[in-house]
Amino acid sequence: MKTDLTTTYLGLTLNHPVVASAGPLTGRIDTLRELEAAGVAAVVLPSLFEEQLEHDAMNVDLGLEYGAGFQPEAATGYFPELDDYNTGPDEYLDLIRKASSALSIPVIGSLNGVSTGGWTSYARQIEEAGAAALELNIYLVASDISMPGSAVEEQYLHLVREVKNSVTIPLAVKIGPYFSSPGHMAHRLVEAGADGLVLFNRFYQPDIDLEQLTVAPNLRLSTSVESLLALRWIGILRSTMTASLAATTGIHTGADAIKMVLAGADVTMMTSALLENGPYHVSEVVAEMTQWFSEREYASVKQARGSVSRAAAADPTGYERANYMKTLKSYAPNAISRFWLTDPEDQAGMINRQQ
Repeated sequence: MKTDLTTTYLGLTLNHPVVASAGPLTGRIDTLRELEAAGVAAVVLPSLFEEQLEHDAMNVDLGLEYGAGFQPEAATGYFPELDDYNTGPDEYLDLIRKASSALSIPVIGSLNGVSTGGWTSYARQIEEAGAAALELNIYLVASDISMPGSAVEEQYLHLVREVKNSVTIPLAVKIGPYFSSPGHMAHRLVEAGADGLVLFNRFYQPDIDLEQLTVAPNLRLSTSVESLLALRWIGILRSTMTASLAATTGIHTGADAIKMVLAGADVTMMTSALLENGPYHVSEVVAEMTQWFSEREYASVKQARGSVSRAAAADPTGYERANYMKTLKSYAPNAISRFWLTDPEDQAGMINRQQ
């Protein structure tokens, strides 16, 4: 019996739970076509960043004001008024239009920002360009030590409300795990208007260049180990909400994707694995999922989803603190580690025996 892998995400019916998340491969029509040919269920385009919009607007304002006040004929600047000048992110919106027209799978737009204001109008433009849904990627490093956690959370919620009020297409919110109560915050985001949550944003960490003595970016592709954080919280949240749940970061293999579905994910998203292995890696992942579910006679992904979530697991404490001691005890040190963990007298005996 072949398992039906059909799933629903943000109200969109997808052929299976493997989605290409925002990244270099989803930013070009040629690689988008390759991803579709490889069988990906949907694509999330690279984010349109708030900083880009602010930078563009600032440059235009400076241009418009240049010369103002120095010459009578340039009282308000040499350039045309803003209403006559197109400051929008034309290339990004054009990508959405082209991708939506060229592909038969859902194309999801993405906005990356942390503040509200005029830039949220771009959410409407993304919808008008043809995006099937919108992913709001909130990448906020709370470096202001005077800002309490409650203020940080309210900033997230206010932003979600503003964007949700700007569009009619489904809204997914991609967040990081750094909340004092991630589960509670997840529910507040849904109450604020999120139709789905993408767990979790991968916060890139800075590095220091020892030659230049500067803070430098440090980009490394994810590994499967990093997927376990999302697995835990999707497993905890699945039985508590009906909103869509997407797992991202560290999804590399069919096994990674299967685990996420069992925990309760509606879809799994990958970028690093596709960059490492190419677009057609998708077909390998889907084939592995199909074989695994079929061999265990699951009729559908829907039947399997959440079957090992906290609410359904034989040992739900595995998602909680009770698993802490089990994890520590499960470590099996290698020979070298066992040597250093022994008493000094035993170490001397081991050395003598080897001699």
